[in-house]
Amino acid sequence: MADNKISQVTVLNALADVQDPAINRSLVSATLIRDIQILDDQVSLTVVLIAPGHPFKDQIEAAVRTALENLAGITKVDINFVTEIPSDGRQRGPGPGLIRSAIAVASGKGGVGKSTVSVNLAIALAQSGAKVGLMDADVYGPNIPMMMGVEHLPAVEAGSTRLVPAEAHGVKLMSIGFMVKREQAIVWRGPMLHSAIRQFVEDVEWGELDYLIIDLPPGTGDAQLSLAQVLPLSGGVIVTLPQEVSLEDARRGLEMFRQLQVPLLGVVENMSYLELPDGQKMDVFGSGGGEKLALEAGLPFIGAIPMDPRVRQGGDNGQPIIVADPQAPAAIMLRQIAEDVALKTAVSALQRAQTIPITMIN
Repeated sequence: MADNKISQVTVLNALADVQDPAINRSLVSATLIRDIQILDDQVSLTVVLIAPGHPFKDQIEAAVRTALENLAGITKVDINFVTEIPSDGRQRGPGPGLIRSAIAVASGKGGVGKSTVSVNLAIALAQSGAKVGLMDADVYGPNIPMMMGVEHLPAVEAGSTRLVPAEAHGVKLMSIGFMVKREQAIVWRGPMLHSAIRQFVEDVEWGELDYLIIDLPPGTGDAQLSLAQVLPLSGGVIVTLPQEVSLEDARRGLEMFRQLQVPLLGVVENMSYLELPDGQKMDVFGSGGGEKLALEAGLPFIGAIPMDPRVRQGGDNGQPIIVADPQAPAAIMLRQIAEDVALKTAVSALQRAQTIPITMIN
């Protein structure tokens, strides 16, 4: 211990007013300061971030460093950051706490890129180090297997009654598309649909997940209702195009979440604009629709994804753009959307409970 009487209590007192702006709480009171070590005139510690890509990391680091360097006798401060993802504490599947958050992506209508957002959102979170699953709940039009570049499920172990999800790009995934021929039409009534969705939640060996992303079908019918009944949702994301027709359908999807008492995380505008070779932006489907919808609904506008042929190509060949071309403008925006969704989900989880089991991203 340093002979200048610097102690762990001294360090914690110095950091008492340093906050994580995302949760408006001090790092000390939220137990986000760990592993304090003091050697002579040096202090090292760990700061816990509650979500991947935490937007206030640099601000937090500067505040911690300033607070400690102002202590007499301290000449060097080493800060280690780790990410720990909170659970919202709700049971999903056979065991409590195995799936920490479940996020549904909806549109209200087809053709707006909802599956594209779901796939890239899941991969972006997995790339950040999180444990991620992707459920294709679009039973009538399952295209997640093709978009993720996977054709078959792994073989089930002898004697096991549980399905093993496929895995691609670091994401576990399940879809009815693995169980039928690609050209086969699925003609099911509500009870069969409900049974399939329940099986995807309860009979799949998801293991431990930080996030389960659910790609919902278009509309506001049986699939959405069944999912809400079977799987407690941490939040919903609405995907829309800028055009007014798409906005009308997105409003229905938004109101569906509200009727089902699912927290809304925000609105994403896909195919927002096309960037021309000379740098100008062409508003192919109009402009500002997503922001308008978010403003009317009192929701955050999470981001606007530009049109890019590589997005479509990636979906067709099983190499989503966030993998195939991570520096493309669309990929960068999708990564920002994933970080925003992760942070909002973490804040919501922490608001649900004072003490919540968490997992560390290595």
